[in-house]
Amino acid sequence: RFCPGAEDNRVEPSELDRWIISELNLLVHVVTLALDSYAPTAAGRRIENFVDSLSNWYVRRSRRRFWKSENDADKLSAYATLYKCLVTLSRLLAPFPPFLAEELYQNLVCQAFPGEPDSVHLADFPVADRSKIDEQLMAVTQLAMRISSLGRAARSQTGIKVRQPLAKLLVKVSSEKQKKGLERLASQVLEEVNVKELEVVEEKWELVLPRIAGWQIAGEEDLMVALNPKITSELQKEGLAREIVHRLQTMRRSAGFDIADHITTYYQGEEYIEQAIEAFADYIRRETLSDNLIKGVPDEGVFSGSYNLAGRETLLAVARLE
Repeated sequence: RFCPGAEDNRVEPSELDRWIISELNLLVHVVTLALDSYAPTAAGRRIENFVDSLSNWYVRRSRRRFWKSENDADKLSAYATLYKCLVTLSRLLAPFPPFLAEELYQNLVCQAFPGEPDSVHLADFPVADRSKIDEQLMAVTQLAMRISSLGRAARSQTGIKVRQPLAKLLVKVSSEKQKKGLERLASQVLEEVNVKELEVVEEKWELVLPRIAGWQIAGEEDLMVALNPKITSELQKEGLAREIVHRLQTMRRSAGFDIADHITTYYQGEEYIEQAIEAFADYIRRETLSDNLIKGVPDEGVFSGSYNLAGRETLLAVARLE
């Protein structure tokens, strides 16, 4: 369980943590300037944009860090970073939706730190730490977000589900600076688009086209991407494993399990289904908190369901570990 204020300040934050803290301090600086200039609409819109980045990039990119069972330094850093963002937001929001800001503050601060002011409207307004604003990191992260958006658009045009891994995404950039920046955050793009390889090129687009015949292309302004839609047998099995994880997560919720509950998972199906599960057993265990992954029919009363996966009937069941 995360206890605010108990984190080890010696822990080195991840690049993702440093990015959102940079964005947070820039937000505080810009909102302060806007309010000092009597421009509350501009301030409110900037807060809205930050919340969108926090939820649709930082939280999504950190899901595995929040989810993993071990309380290691990386997990604690993720919790501490998100906590700082939410507390700062509660104070920034105080002049706008006062009751929402107060509710956030009461839940986040007053319960954890009884010595703090009793209300967000009695607390100090945030002050930006401009030494933590990293313009370069924010620029390359914005580039990674744009590339990921184009990659997802290309996937959408193919009709292939996001859960199905694909082999390669080729990205054409217009400068060496963009190329180096994208290579720095390549792992984030790979995970977002769900591809195995990212190739960054600077050649003229017409020189690239001959080797990507049949690929799905998307682009905007100075960026172009091409997605290889070919699905190999190995990629197909991995996609099936991801689909099984999705079904198990849905079953966990339907069974009323807590997000942190560890479970036993049962499965039964045709040989192809069982091969896919066995090949990606570690991934399935990790993503669903399945301490046990058992081939066979579960005991009576265990929450179960039958699904058509890759055209094959499959039995899945989940039981909470006591």
